[in-house]
Amino acid sequence: MAAGTLKEAGPGRVLSTLRGMFDGGIATLHPAYFALVMATGILGTACHLLRIPLLPRLLLWINLPAYVLLWLFTILRFSFHRQAFLKDWSDHGRGPGFFTTVAATSVVGVQLAVLQVTTLVPACLWWLALGLWVLCIYGVFAALMVKEPKPDLASGINGGWLSAVVATQSLAVLGTLAGPWLGVNVELLDLLLISFWLMGGMLYIWMISLIFYRYTFFRFQPTDLLPPYWINMGAMAISTLAGALLIRRAGSSVLLGSLVPFLKGFTLFYWATATWWIPMLGILGIWRYVAHRIALTYDPLYWGAVFPMAMYTTATWRLAEALNLRVLYAVPKAFIALALTSWMLTFFGLLLGFIRALLLAFRGSGIRPGSSSLHALPFQP
Repeated sequence: MAAGTLKEAGPGRVLSTLRGMFDGGIATLHPAYFALVMATGILGTACHLLRIPLLPRLLLWINLPAYVLLWLFTILRFSFHRQAFLKDWSDHGRGPGFFTTVAATSVVGVQLAVLQVTTLVPACLWWLALGLWVLCIYGVFAALMVKEPKPDLASGINGGWLSAVVATQSLAVLGTLAGPWLGVNVELLDLLLISFWLMGGMLYIWMISLIFYRYTFFRFQPTDLLPPYWINMGAMAISTLAGALLIRRAGSSVLLGSLVPFLKGFTLFYWATATWWIPMLGILGIWRYVAHRIALTYDPLYWGAVFPMAMYTTATWRLAEALNLRVLYAVPKAFIALALTSWMLTFFGLLLGFIRALLLAFRGSGIRPGSSSLHALPFQP
């Protein structure tokens, strides 16, 4: 960068521009940005299961600061941009994104538990996730139910709604791993875990019926195919993971032991449904990006597409263990490459967004705090 340009911009102007960018980014922070933590955490878990060296720890140390920073940004947004925050809470498009806070909290706990970093923190994170789940499942949905006016189905529902399923199943997943340290009666815990698993399945049936109806009976354009539609598959993948872990737990549980055939049947049903979605979503992706040439540029919602790929890898491995299906081990060994590639490309897009924002500031581009150009900072789509 030329010295004259730096001098012209001036340190004060650069700092003012950066502050304006940061404030604009916080104001428009998408509630679903916690999908970054979900994707990174479950990818680290998948790498651990497949015994890939170094990556599980590396992804953990990337994920922990990301989780803390996103909570800091969320708190700042609530403190200084409360009106925008509360508007999102009752927005049919952005409101379900708050469920990613639940799933991200659980996934960080799963990472720590699987890597055996600590036992106390995953238990504390499960309780935090449970509190967030209660707040979101009743707060968000109640707000959407009483909101007036409501959007029509075509513009009001998308795959992001299935974040509620992911959040619910994440409690079952972390609960099976952190159970001994939760301080809950074993029988009560087993009842809670299978209840979350069943509630998540029921939520999926309700929501996917509306989403599939929207797909097939309303006009569907390439721009309507947002990245969160991959959660159509991801919600079933995490349901598979939860079921597989419950099957493993059944050997020491009277309640779960009596339900083993049911657990195995429905877990396989969940996995088959997730598997069915993969080619369909691939076809729709080709239709969007190749046939209609939609530009593939960074969007924080793409983390909602990375997460399902990593989750499917982890879930299939655990299912193979639970049902002793050796033939399935080949699937996660192949799918991990796709999950890693998707994560790296999305993470690279995030870094490029920050570099672009810094270059704009140092070039003294004349961006003013509060202007629409502040969205250059990659906090929101």
